Amino acid sequence: MVFESLSEKLQSTLKNLTGKGRLTEKDIDAAMREVKLALLEADVNFKVVKQFVKTVKERSIGSDVMESLTPGQQVIKIVNEELTSMMGTGESQLELKSRPGIIMMCGLQGAGKTTTSAKLAKHLKKKGKKPLLVACDVYRPAAIKQLQVVGSQVEVEVFTLGDKVNPVDIAKAGVEYAKKNGLDTVLLDTAGRLHIDEALMEELQKIVQEVSPEEILLVLDAMTGQDAVNVADTFDDQLKLTGVVLTKLDGDTRGGAALSIRAVTEVPIKFIAMGEKLDQIEVFHPDRMASRILGMGDVLSLIEKAQANVDEQKAKELEAKLRNQTFTLDDFLDQMEQMRNLGPLDELLGMIPGMDSKALKGVSLDNKEFAHVEAIIKSMTRQEREKPEIIDMSRRKRIAKGSGTSPVEVNRLLKQFKDIKKMMKQFGAMGKQMKKRKMRLPFKF
Repeated sequence: MVFESLSEKLQSTLKNLTGKGRLTEKDIDAAMREVKLALLEADVNFKVVKQFVKTVKERSIGSDVMESLTPGQQVIKIVNEELTSMMGTGESQLELKSRPGIIMMCGLQGAGKTTTSAKLAKHLKKKGKKPLLVACDVYRPAAIKQLQVVGSQVEVEVFTLGDKVNPVDIAKAGVEYAKKNGLDTVLLDTAGRLHIDEALMEELQKIVQEVSPEEILLVLDAMTGQDAVNVADTFDDQLKLTGVVLTKLDGDTRGGAALSIRAVTEVPIKFIAMGEKLDQIEVFHPDRMASRILGMGDVLSLIEKAQANVDEQKAKELEAKLRNQTFTLDDFLDQMEQMRNLGPLDELLGMIPGMDSKALKGVSLDNKEFAHVEAIIKSMTRQEREKPEIIDMSRRKRIAKGSGTSPVEVNRLLKQFKDIKKMMKQFGAMGKQMKKRKMRLPFKF
């Protein structure tokens, strides 16, 4: 889960405040010490932490909070607003007005720049764009090949002139190729270095001079701690960045540095990338991230994920089957596969309000379990999937053997399925009762 340890500590501290009927300045001081410690342990910039705690304290000891009937909730509201402000004021859109719009991807080696370029290309393609990936990294061994591989996986064309041509000439040729072939967006995958050096900056500056990219995005590994902020500051000074893409945000050891970038450099975070899959990139929303950190959920992002990945027609068919009690194990498997497409289960549950990190620890989130369920169901005959009640002990042993699992796991799955059907039946009965009651009432509500 994103910022798991930071989230857990902040939620625990703020929960202590909500348990008090009234708050004193001493209570606020104690809570702010814990908040300060949690942010510093997460590697948030010291100056940013100092200003954050000062602002929250000043607002929290105001009359609106101290005289409120729910002072603890008011403090949480203030922390949420200040966290949002620290990370930015709102969603930062890509500014691509030219045709083709040019995006230059830059960063140090190891940040995931090439993979992120492909992820962003796929994201733009979903938005109706026609992107082209241009291989400008001629130094790192197999960099061009890697871009070609990920490009083919997201079904986006890759332009290359090999590793013997100057990167500036490759960038210019890539833009001309896009113009001639009706491609409206160019993503330049430039070379990185193990550290910032003069040669790297000179090369990037020449590319900027020659092709005038509208977007210069710095790809940063969120796990590098305060170094990420220093790298962003240096690149911005030399290139005038338009945005940052944070990768590996699903890691947790030093990810809090991500909270500092906007406050220190004033460069907006435009995208965040979590996980290895090429669809795991999303637009960065400071307010939604703050809510997720504080355990308030992120329902809007959850809805957007569902809209992008769930088949609407299948959803309607499932609703009808649940209503008519014809829900089978095939339908159950289909739903699990759609859930898989939405992303890691712990990430999804973290978007639900009230599902804090402690609550998630008791839930099994292992993707291997999904694979086991899939193997068990696919080892059944069609008749068994439609009528699981016919599965006796001998059938269970056969299914377990065919799926590489045990009869105990088969039993567990069948019980889970039975419980789900029972629950759906109860919901159906409740719905019918509510309709009858409404019909009897002389008024509507």
